[in-house]
Amino acid sequence: MTPTIISCAVTGTFPTREHNENLPVTPAEIAEACIGAAKAGAAICHIHVRDPETGRPSMKLEHYKEVVERIRASDTDLLINLTTGPGGRFMPSDDEPARAAPGTMLTTPEIRTEHVVELKPDICSLDLNTMWFGGGAVINSPRSIRIMAERIYAAGVKPELEVFDSGDIALAHDLLAEGVLKAPLLFQIVTGIKYGFVSTPETLAYARSLLPAGCAWAAFGASRMAFPMAAQAFLLGGHVRVGMEDTVYLAKGVKAPSNAALVAKARHIIEELGGEIATVDQARELLELPARR
Repeated sequence: MTPTIISCAVTGTFPTREHNENLPVTPAEIAEACIGAAKAGAAICHIHVRDPETGRPSMKLEHYKEVVERIRASDTDLLINLTTGPGGRFMPSDDEPARAAPGTMLTTPEIRTEHVVELKPDICSLDLNTMWFGGGAVINSPRSIRIMAERIYAAGVKPELEVFDSGDIALAHDLLAEGVLKAPLLFQIVTGIKYGFVSTPETLAYARSLLPAGCAWAAFGASRMAFPMAAQAFLLGGHVRVGMEDTVYLAKGVKAPSNAALVAKARHIIEELGGEIATVDQARELLELPARR
């Protein structure tokens, strides 16, 4: 049986400390959350950053740099996966929809990948979705995706293709045929986001059936479906993601004390189902990544 890679998404953009006081916010807290998740069994940590003063999502290179440097200076081996998702959101004004309302973060593909080019993580996310999401429109045009992919590959980084619905996977097929994306691909199937894939076994099996042959894939479920979908991803032969980006609860009514606790629960589920957790070295081999940077 192929070992199962656990990825931990430690903070994201939507949860706040009002949802869970244990959410990591500062660069030091985010780095420590990644290190703790790795010690609990995660081979990959997916990283967003926040303004340490306000807790709001940030795109500042200095925050990414501090997180990455802290992780690399630690004695913990870990695959670093930086997000490129921020910068794709457009909030239309009610009275003039073509005009951006407060909350818009839509920017250029160059800005969205600046930190990836500079810091050269092992992996970075590359969102393929254009959809209504969380009170605004997420826009990832094929042109932007092409530019981002070129910059990601030029930096020696493997893109993790985040897909939220079947059309996103169709776009991946087209970009692969064009040579914009390079096999073997890595997919993250996102379920539980309203107007995207729903968190059911049937939906995950359908999404998996659409993927290109020979690719690696993982999946996760948002909110209360985090652990049910972790089990479904494992049972269907995929890898698993958990973390406070996706859920701030360890169980119904029980707030997660840490990202490490979420990883430990996912690990327990996989091992109880007969699986084996991938080490970092095994994850590097499975995803065809070079040695630690």
